[in-house]
Order: sequence, then C-alpha cells, then structure tokens
Amino acid sequence: MAIKRLFVANRGEIALRIVRAAQALGIETVVAVSDADRGSAAAALADRSIVLGPAAAAKSYLDPRLIVHAAKESGCDGLHPGYGFLSERAILPISCAEHGIAFVGPEAAVIDALGDKLRARAMARDAGVPLVPGSEGIASAADARREGDRIGYPVLLKASAGGGGRGMVIANNGDDAEAGFHRASAEAVAAFGDGRLFMERFVPEARHVEVQLMGDGKGQVLHFGERDCSVQRRYQKLVEEAPCAAMPDHLRKQLHASAIALAASVNYRNAGTAEFLFDVKRQEFYFIEVNARIQVEHPVSEMISGFDLVQEQIRIAGGAGLSVTQDQVKLSGHAIECRINAEDVARDFLPTPGRITRWQPPEGEGIRLDSHMSEGALIPPFYDSMIGKLIVHADTRGAAIERLAAALDEFRIEGIPTTIDLHRAIVAHPDFIENRIHTRWLEQVLLPERAARAA
Repeated sequence: MAIKRLFVANRGEIALRIVRAAQALGIETVVAVSDADRGSAAAALADRSIVLGPAAAAKSYLDPRLIVHAAKESGCDGLHPGYGFLSERAILPISCAEHGIAFVGPEAAVIDALGDKLRARAMARDAGVPLVPGSEGIASAADARREGDRIGYPVLLKASAGGGGRGMVIANNGDDAEAGFHRASAEAVAAFGDGRLFMERFVPEARHVEVQLMGDGKGQVLHFGERDCSVQRRYQKLVEEAPCAAMPDHLRKQLHASAIALAASVNYRNAGTAEFLFDVKRQEFYFIEVNARIQVEHPVSEMISGFDLVQEQIRIAGGAGLSVTQDQVKLSGHAIECRINAEDVARDFLPTPGRITRWQPPEGEGIRLDSHMSEGALIPPFYDSMIGKLIVHADTRGAAIERLAAALDEFRIEGIPTTIDLHRAIVAHPDFIENRIHTRWLEQVLLPERAARAA
C-alpha cells in the first residue's frame, strides 16, 4: 500500500531532500525537529513539524521510542530515517513494524546482520565476493600479533561493529599489533559498546570504491553504478566521484556483479551501498562492508543515472517494488561531489558553528547544491558540521573537474570558516586532476603541502 504521509526522522540537508522527494510523489510530510531546528528549512517546507525535545541528539533524534510515537501520533504511515542517527539501528524498523508504519529501508534482521562486519564478511564469502585477506575475530593482543605475523604487515585492526574510522588502527609490526589491539578495542567499546575486532591486510595506496544498490526485498537487486570515495581524512569522505575512472571496465562489471550477488543473497530491500577496497597495483577489489541506508554521496549516482534514488526508496517502502530494470539504468558522464563543512581547516578541522552572513551559491548547467542553509541561517553546535554538498556533472571527468573548480570559485560563504578553500586546492592539485589519488593522499600529500606553505 502506497505511503500517504511520511515522517522524516532526520535533520539538515537530508531531511530537506526527503521532504522534496516525498512531495514530488504527492505524499504529505511531517518532519521531526529538536528545539535547535525549529526554524530549519525542512520544517518550513514540510506540511508539519513536530518538536521531539531539546537540542541534545540523545533526547531527540536518537530516541527511537520517541520518534515512532511522534510518527504514529501525527498519522504517518511511513518513516524515512535518512542517514546517520538511527538509520542503521534495527530497533527503528522493529518499532515501526509494531505500529504499522512502513520503514524506508532494509528489514531489521538484514540491518543487524550487515551492521556486524564479521557477519557481513561471512555473508560476502558465502556469496562468492572477494574479501580482503585477513582474519576472523581477534580476542587478545597475542591473537593480534599472531594473525599480523601470518597475514603480513602492515595490517588494519577494525571494530566488528564499527564505522566512520572509529576502532580502526594500523599496525606495522607485532608490537604495533598488540598495542593497537588495546587501543582499537577501547575505542570500539566507547563508540559502539562492542569491543570485538578483526584484522585485514592494509593496502597503503588503495581506492575506496562503492556500488549504489536498490533491492525489492525479493531477491531482485539493481545497481546505479559505482563511486570513488578516495579523498578522505581520518576515514571520513570529503570528495566523491562517479564512476571510478581508475577502474577498467572488466573489473567494473565484476564489481557490480559482486555487489548485487551479496545483496540478492539476503533479499535486500531498499537502498544500500556495498563498499570495496580497490588495490590499483594488484588490480583486485575486496569487500569492506554494506551500509544499509541511503548515503551522503548518493547525488553523484543520481547525476550519472538520471534517477531519483530517494523517490525510489519511498516507492519500494510503500510496496511498489522496483520501478525500473537494470537495462533501463543508463549511466552517462562523470559527477563529482564536495562535502562543504563548517570547519576551520587551519585549526585541525575544528567545527565552527555560528551564523552565516553571506550565502551565495553557484548556479548553472550541470551544477547541483544539496543544502539546508541560507543567508542568515544559524549553524548549531550540536550536530554534524556538514552544511551542504556541491555536485557537478559533465560529459567527462576533465570537464567535471573544470566545472567544479569554477563552481567552487563562485561559492561565497561568510560569517564562519568552511572547507571551500580546501576543496579548491584539491581540485586544482595535479594528483587529483591526473587521478593519482588514494585513501591516504589527502593526509600524506595535500595537507602536508599546505602546512609547509603556511609555515
């Protein structure tokens, strides 16, 4: 049964994005807000907004019982979690099901299974998907040394329940492995309440490549191309591209097939992203994890495919199934996205909440801006520092870079420091232009160069 009124359990640009997608489908929207977000763009555009509680996320956006209660009381028959917050917590779809609300995302059991990296690795292995050479669970520092010696250094210790770079430590020898076990386990317990670890071979100059998926929950899964998310800082993505220009076509086809095989094996429903490590020197790719939600970087997949992925999410959650076949997904051109954050790069990327006194975004052909900001808007200090995503599309990667450089030069934000100048430096760098980047390039090359010039 199609969704008639959708509850948006998120904030910022993704809340606004969901409201617009739902309204385009003729669906009423109710947006959840904290006290700090009463005047948000999403609240202004939605048919109704409901204040969940104080600014603290734990008492608003992170309270599943409160959110589902608000959705039920406001007469919503669907709930979209966006990304972050509770989007990958099984408690949310479970609570939605108990109250007759359609959850816009995968089933709870699938979220649980894929959210545990050890279980996800086992599922990938069963589906015939290549894995990074590594180990299963690491139970002690002695285990870490023994497995590191077996795999060969450098290795990466990772939290089984982890994400976002937390609970991840690189070890270059046995002593590092033992010390890294204690550090990674402590970080994992603090961040996720789960200290279990496993180990993988560390690829120093790898690319981070991911496949955008959409499933109907009955074994049918489509891909909407892959994205290269290799410009990162501390495992956090800053720039994303589609497609991955460094990957040859024969590997690209294998990558898509592997991602689909894994998702189909669990009857995946709704949007998801299968993430892989691409070892350029070995010309091999390895499974990392599945993110069971829509991703921040989904716009680049939309730009090269021409499909609105959020609308597709809502239709599937309402029981409509996939609206297209794989043959109808035609990928063309090249898209690049920059995450614009309210951060002071010169002060170790310190978040910079405050009021925007000037907001002059770029406009023109092939330029898209996903943002909830405007001139005079106040950026609260309680949440993520991302204030927008600048996306461009062109026929070729070179043309997309030129368009992005021009768009960044036109973008004017005043009142608070942002990462726009850093993005200008990234897209102007010869390594980026010539596609010689990897997941540690920003930290090993660009940032040290900028620091040296500043000194």
